[in-house]
Amino acid sequence: MEPRSAADRGTSRTPTGGLTPTRSRRDVVADYVSLTKPRIIELLLVTTFPVMFLAEQGVPGLWLIVATLVGGSLSAGSANTLNCYLDRDIDAKMHRTEGRPLATGVIAPRNALIFGVVLGIISVLWLGLLVNWLSAALSLAANVLYVGFYTLLLKRRTSQNIVWGGVAGCMPVLIGWSAVTNSLSWEALVLFLVVFFWTPPHYWPLSMRFRDDYAAAGVPMLPVIAKDVAVARQVVLYSWATVLTSIALVPVGDMGWIYLLTAVASGTIFLLEAHKLLLRARSDAPSSSLRPMRLFHYSISYLTLLFIGVAIDPLLHFAL
Repeated sequence: MEPRSAADRGTSRTPTGGLTPTRSRRDVVADYVSLTKPRIIELLLVTTFPVMFLAEQGVPGLWLIVATLVGGSLSAGSANTLNCYLDRDIDAKMHRTEGRPLATGVIAPRNALIFGVVLGIISVLWLGLLVNWLSAALSLAANVLYVGFYTLLLKRRTSQNIVWGGVAGCMPVLIGWSAVTNSLSWEALVLFLVVFFWTPPHYWPLSMRFRDDYAAAGVPMLPVIAKDVAVARQVVLYSWATVLTSIALVPVGDMGWIYLLTAVASGTIFLLEAHKLLLRARSDAPSSSLRPMRLFHYSISYLTLLFIGVAIDPLLHFAL
């Protein structure tokens, strides 16, 4: 959810760069909500919720589901807010992110920092007291990995930033499993690796589309420093690793036909889209004709379908 510009809200900048006090309370709330990046939170919950069904081998308690999803949302919102705080300088240089509240100045950096830290503290206490302390520790680790490891250490220094920084995005799988079992397992690890391998072919196509933005901001995403063919080859390799790892869950988690067919069907389309991107890159066509967003958008559908299979299989289990 991209925030509206100051002009859209009926505000105007003063000569000193401030804003006239014409923003409504609703606008202020919307700005703070946008700092949490709700669309990213939705994607993270897509992996948390289904894993709970697999861990339970049935339907978990309603209160446990609600408590886990609320706590996970607070944790992710904290990490995303702190990411916006730390990246406010480069967000202002990128067309895709120039409308974010910290880039436009409608929210003061200090207020965003406090908001992010408070959300993080609440999320840890919420999960610890209402779910279990293992889930709380994992959510804190995810926050530290995303803010400290990815945003501060990797993002501006290496083209492999999204590979290793993507570990934070894998943590909701472990949180969903631990919320039900208060432990971890091989099934959770396999799904963790699925999300780990999925992250580059999900994010690099987006980076290809907004290559100029990242270059202008000085962020060395792989598509900024490598040719399209080299990036597309990496996308294909990681896509194969994703699909093969997803199938590995069948013997590890004793999955049935529903999951297997879902993994194979959705994975086949995922691989086809990845290979199509490579073919277009090899054709020496201009970057504008690569259409990387086809793979980006389908990667979201792929992950959603796969984890729907994870949730449904233990409910309607047809053994292989």
